[in-house]
Amino acid sequence: MDQITKILDRLLALHPKEIDLSLGRMHRLLTALGNPERKLPPVIHIAGTNGKGSVTATMRAVLEASGRRCHVYTSPHLVSFNERIRLGNTGKFVSDLLLYDALERCEAANAGEEITFFEITTAAAFMLFAEQPADVLLLEVGLGGRLDATNVIDRPLATVITPISMDHEKFLGDDVAAIAAEKAGIIKKGVPVVSAELEDGARPVLERVAARNGSSLRIYGEDFLAQADQGRLTFQDDEELIDLPLPILNGSHQFANTGLALAGLKAAGLLPEEPDIAKGLKSVNWPGRLQPVTHGPLYDICPQGAEVWVDGGHNPGAGISIAQFMGEQEERSPRPLYLVSGMLTTKDPVGFFRPFHGLVRHVGTVPISTTTTARTPEDLADLARCAGLEATPFPSLDAALADIAVCAEEDGEPPRILICGSLYLAGEALARNGTPPE
Repeated sequence: MDQITKILDRLLALHPKEIDLSLGRMHRLLTALGNPERKLPPVIHIAGTNGKGSVTATMRAVLEASGRRCHVYTSPHLVSFNERIRLGNTGKFVSDLLLYDALERCEAANAGEEITFFEITTAAAFMLFAEQPADVLLLEVGLGGRLDATNVIDRPLATVITPISMDHEKFLGDDVAAIAAEKAGIIKKGVPVVSAELEDGARPVLERVAARNGSSLRIYGEDFLAQADQGRLTFQDDEELIDLPLPILNGSHQFANTGLALAGLKAAGLLPEEPDIAKGLKSVNWPGRLQPVTHGPLYDICPQGAEVWVDGGHNPGAGISIAQFMGEQEERSPRPLYLVSGMLTTKDPVGFFRPFHGLVRHVGTVPISTTTTARTPEDLADLARCAGLEATPFPSLDAALADIAVCAEEDGEPPRILICGSLYLAGEALARNGTPPE
């Protein structure tokens, strides 16, 4: 076991719960560390249910294309914890040496007090972001917003709210309005807010919080828009129309995500000129989200000629977007679609699977070895059947893929395979394939 793993395991044991939303422990530790959150580069704060990572990755690509250096904080990681912290002075994930030093200092300053894993590792990230040079910090919320460990930033340049839907109900509330109230907790006085298109339950909540804080609120579909037009992407608001290449990330939902990213940069006063935006959109990289797998050890055990995709989406909203993309692929090039899925006990499998009804030949359910909160394959198969899909449990990812190979041989045609349902499973698939994020 390496040093990073050892210290992460120690930090994980500092609180009996993985999630305990509060800001008190965070403020205590940051004070002991000399308040690094007050020494950060200018911040864009991003919250939401789906699309946070894609929006953040798009903003980073566009900013870097214009020559700006970006610190980036995202979670969870797919393969290595280092993925959560990207440093603007190198443009790469934090090194083991810097990460270990920051975690060790946080552990010492915490002095054995109760604190969650996300809180203490976020404090370590703030230390690194304060100590390493960059022009901007793209700061993604971990869970919710109001009581999230990242919500110790007094005055970001802008706040961005991505699509809001049902997820983490145990912690955030059992309807969209309650969840929206938690996400809206990142809105700060006088700081502009840019939002995705809002469901009816979420809209009055964001409007009320923005008004109370004296913050301008711009909403996708009303104040700005991004749509495909003859193989190009058009971004338009009440001031300008920008003609751009289509985003490199897969799925038509990425048009709106791209529009939200550009509107967020504009609200922050950081939107570059059109050539830099175009250059950035061609280089966006966000692994584990409708990511095609075209080579590697995992691909090699799939049936010959198979089309293989990996996606970490895990809630009903993500299920709709992913199923829509798979439906578009089916129209373009018909193939039998097989899902290989693993999910956590905190998620809604029926809601995730339901949009795939009538589209999927079969679901193979598998365990997830990198978390202790995964559903058993048997339980998940039962829930997939509740959504109207045929499903079979398997002991491993490899076993599920081997079964698809047998079915493909019987069918006499190469399949389309989607590995889905959890970022943990997406990470395991990419690690198994030897193609971790970079």
